[in-house]
Amino acid sequence: MQQALIIDDSKAIRRILGATIRELGFDVAEAGNGREALEELARLPGPVRLILVDWNMPEMNGMEFLLALQGRERHPDTKVMMVTTETAIDQMIKALEAGADEYIMKPFTRDAIVDKLRLLGIVN
Repeated sequence: MQQALIIDDSKAIRRILGATIRELGFDVAEAGNGREALEELARLPGPVRLILVDWNMPEMNGMEFLLALQGRERHPDTKVMMVTTETAIDQMIKALEAGADEYIMKPFTRDAIVDKLRLLGIVN
């Protein structure tokens, strides 16, 4: 089973995203901020196929997480999608330049998440 990591300080968002990702056949781990996510990545067995990360979180935000991820060995098949309320085009560009493979704005629908995952080649 493929592994996914959802990083968001909102339990509700983690639950919503988790349900969608589980329906697609993923085993889902969660973290409430970037620092917890880095710890979770170190604990998880095997490669993580998908990381969904929020921008605005306490302790370590999504951008800081992306930058920290750049300095780590990353499985070549890992895809990172920023899931955020940040709607400015310059924020989107910053996230993509920092290593995000895709970007979706909140509020989102299940279909929008699935469409983005199709673009990333994660689901058919």
